[in-house]
Amino acid sequence: MMMMATSTINIGGRKKREQYLFLIIFLCTCTIFFQSFSLSVEAASNSGGLKYTRHNSKQVSSLRLQRIEKRLNKINKPAVITVQSPDGDIIDCVHKRKQPALDHPLLKNHKIQKEAPERPKAMKMKMKHTNDKDEGINNNNGDEAAAAVEGKGKEGAWVVQQMWHRNGTRCPRGTVPIRRSTVDDVLRAKSLFDYGKKKQHQPPNNFNFNNNLTADLAARRTDAPDVVSGNGHEHAIAYTGSLQEVYGARATINVWTPSIEQANEFSLSQIWVLSGSFDGSDLNSIEAGWQVSPELYGDNRPRLFTYWTTDSYQATGCYNLLCSGFIQTNSRIAIGASISPVSSYASDQYDVTILIWKDPKLGNWWMGFGGNTLVGYWPAELFTHLAEKATMVEWGGEVVNARANGEHTATQMGSGHFAEDGFGKASYFRNLEIVDSDNSLSSVRGVSTLAENTNCYNIESSYNNEWGTHFYYGGPGKNSRCP
Repeated sequence: MMMMATSTINIGGRKKREQYLFLIIFLCTCTIFFQSFSLSVEAASNSGGLKYTRHNSKQVSSLRLQRIEKRLNKINKPAVITVQSPDGDIIDCVHKRKQPALDHPLLKNHKIQKEAPERPKAMKMKMKHTNDKDEGINNNNGDEAAAAVEGKGKEGAWVVQQMWHRNGTRCPRGTVPIRRSTVDDVLRAKSLFDYGKKKQHQPPNNFNFNNNLTADLAARRTDAPDVVSGNGHEHAIAYTGSLQEVYGARATINVWTPSIEQANEFSLSQIWVLSGSFDGSDLNSIEAGWQVSPELYGDNRPRLFTYWTTDSYQATGCYNLLCSGFIQTNSRIAIGASISPVSSYASDQYDVTILIWKDPKLGNWWMGFGGNTLVGYWPAELFTHLAEKATMVEWGGEVVNARANGEHTATQMGSGHFAEDGFGKASYFRNLEIVDSDNSLSSVRGVSTLAENTNCYNIESSYNNEWGTHFYYGGPGKNSRCP
């Protein structure tokens, strides 16, 4: 009897142990599954570098979700057709008369400009486009472009490159492509108000401004108000003299994928067309170029972008089409969509040409991408100072330095290499031009340059017959000389 009892107890213990073991295996399997699922969601929403998890809408209050959906309904207009991009973007083809721009109160009676704007008359250039159907990206073969720097090379072939085009789909005539905004896009922003906006540049209390833009820039060079203020915007730019009449600008910029250290930082390369003062109240700015912004787009891809403001980034304006204002006319270029391929270190260089100019007849500010592609325009009604003309142009790079852990960011500008590294390694702007009162493009001579901290990011300008006025710029951010 005792032996039997003991045997029964042993069998019961073995069963319990098997049950416990099964339970442990089951829980471990579930844990691995959910971890794998989480990682796959992260991988699907980024292209390397930082990891971005999708927000759980159940953790967001219903009131906040209602507010976000209301905002998204204003931005995301009903689509005629929808295109799923290989990079995860959704591109909505929206009827051009239904686009967000026309919701602006100043554009209630605005009629979309049908007449093509008068294009600026270009000066004679040795470098020619191979056709008039390009959408903006030029592949500069390393040998040819290096020779071009020396004034004896020729330009590479123009190619069509926006990621959402890869499946061959285009938006039909009469529509414009708009990158769809999502709840996750908004939740990555600091607030609903901040979504799609740059942080306001506020100078330190002891910074003395006047209305002379040259003096402002000179003071900005020594005191670097954007950095001291805590906003952390750092630049490496070339700029024209102030108080002259400018009606547009053009340049060609090579495209890279700079590494971004913090999700709330960005790195961009752009043209600024400016008028007004830098005192934080009435600066008018029109901007276009390429940028990498994890917070705005949820990945590390370089993207074509635009921006505008009439009150020094306080309340007016936004990136791309994330508020009413910019009127898109092109059915093939999606503002905010990723562009590729990108330049490689010591290898092929890919660049984009950006042109911004004021139509002398109707006064709207147009944007051109590539050789002959019109993207759209900022209506003159939006602006105060820029309603007439610009007084300054800037070209170059900008990063946000969040100073996490009290150290300078390792977010790269451009290629992440300093200007002195030169072609194929450093980023460049070439063929800097401005549009004069006769609507003619002319090469810029004698630009000034500015870099707040040359140990982190720098710039070097030059001139030759092929690239006209050009400069190399950029840097790695944090390094032994930039703690």
